[in-house]
Amino acid sequence: MDIDLNAPVISRHSTTIDAPLETAWALHIDVSAWTTWQSDITAAVLDTPFAPGASFSWETYGLSITSSVHEVEPLRRTCWGGPAHGIDGVHVWRFTEVDGGVLVETEESWDGEPVRADVAGMQAGLDASLVAWLSHLKTAAER
Repeated sequence: MDIDLNAPVISRHSTTIDAPLETAWALHIDVSAWTTWQSDITAAVLDTPFAPGASFSWETYGLSITSSVHEVEPLRRTCWGGPAHGIDGVHVWRFTEVDGGVLVETEESWDGEPVRADVAGMQAGLDASLVAWLSHLKTAAER
């Protein structure tokens, strides 16, 4: 599964983290611990292993979201998404070991009535969110 390439809002960002791949990956899939390093997330709960078919609940920017895990390639790639507040989102993460660390790439698509009503605002919000998320992940992994 991939992002919706026809969605009105698509965001792609990446960062290189000076830490082992396993460290960045562990932070990424430990949903229930996201609040310990990701200040934009105020609640996060995953009661099962992070695997296809699992669902997790989380809150960010005052929005309560339930996401479903669609794909997991251990230490390489995840995909999750679902509808939230009229927005259909699909979020893909890729992890690639590079000299001295890990390249983390993320891309997300948004579609739905609220998105189509304010494409520019939604694009700016999603871009800012993904840039911040990558920055928080980098900081936590490099600690």
